[in-house]
Amino acid sequence: MERLIGIDFGKKRTGIAVSDPLGIFASPLETVLTANIIEYLKKYAAEETIVRFVVGYPTNMNGKPSEAAADVNAFLPGLKAAFPEVEVSLEDERFTSVLAHRAMIDGGMKAKERRNKMNVDKISAAIILQSYLDRTRK
Repeated sequence: MERLIGIDFGKKRTGIAVSDPLGIFASPLETVLTANIIEYLKKYAAEETIVRFVVGYPTNMNGKPSEAAADVNAFLPGLKAAFPEVEVSLEDERFTSVLAHRAMIDGGMKAKERRNKMNVDKISAAIILQSYLDRTRK
């Protein structure tokens, strides 16, 4: 089944989210060490068909790339080289961490679980992917 993958890239950890087969809903999937991200995605691609990566792109309030955008820019060539047949889209990731914390609170997640940054990363990836899905839905 075809899936879109959302990526909340970070220097240490990267959050991953996945769409449903119809491309309507995004769900948090996993948080992996950034050093292992390409390997993880290759294993996932062996089981599911990935049709697009939606990568969160850090921007400032004025819409210009933030300092963290350099890390994403460095990651993108490796992603494209590993998956040359898969489209890559960038999605503004402003406020995703704040929205992830709000979603965890609203979902009843305990404070200890909310402090786990791995949960924040994969939920942020889902927010990035859902934003793309909502924006591009016809």
